[in-house]
Amino acid sequence: MNKSYLVAALLAITLAACGKSEAPAPVAAPAPAAAPAVVEAAKPAEPVAAPADAAKPAEVAVDAAKAAEQAAADAAKAAEQAAADAAKAAADAAAKK
Repeated sequence: MNKSYLVAALLAITLAACGKSEAPAPVAAPAPAAAPAVVEAAKPAEPVAAPADAAKPAEVAVDAAKAAEQAAADAAKAAEQAAADAAKAAADAAAKK
């Protein structure tokens, strides 16, 4: 197998595994009664999440991407080593004939 095909296949698998999955569409909730709506309107608005809290999921995604990249590199290195070992074994077998 050509090394470029192997690398391309591993890259495609890595990208497919890291793909964004679509969230299911929310189910429409029944209309609330009039009294709870008034109580909810009287409540103060909840504070908006701090920018630092919003950045945490992005940091986790970056870490996961780095780990996936390292795993792909390790897999490519292992595949290259296995191919070299197989070629050496084939050459040894041919030399013994």
